[in-house]
Amino acid sequence: MEKMNTWYSIILGDGMWAPTLSVQIEKEFLAVFEAASKPADMAVFTRNESEGRLHCEVIAYFSPAARAIAEAFDAEPCEKPSRTGLSLLTGDPNCWMFLFQDGNL
Repeated sequence: MEKMNTWYSIILGDGMWAPTLSVQIEKEFLAVFEAASKPADMAVFTRNESEGRLHCEVIAYFSPAARAIAEAFDAEPCEKPSRTGLSLLTGDPNCWMFLFQDGNL
């Protein structure tokens, strides 16, 4: 049984392809988010990561409360991302204080 604090991630592709999948994730997320009464700890973040490659890939990180959406997109369990460089793709703007209150920068 997986812990309830498991984060998930998926590679969305490069800057050209990532927006297409991002829109799909947002659409699915909003339906689940609304049905769950908009919990502040449910969010999806993105970050451009290059890991030394010429081109960046956009990676989406799903908070533990967004597990159902993560699984719908075949995202893999991962470590909690550092806050540095993250952008909120979708979710409550106040999610930062709930999800990163430990100062994980």
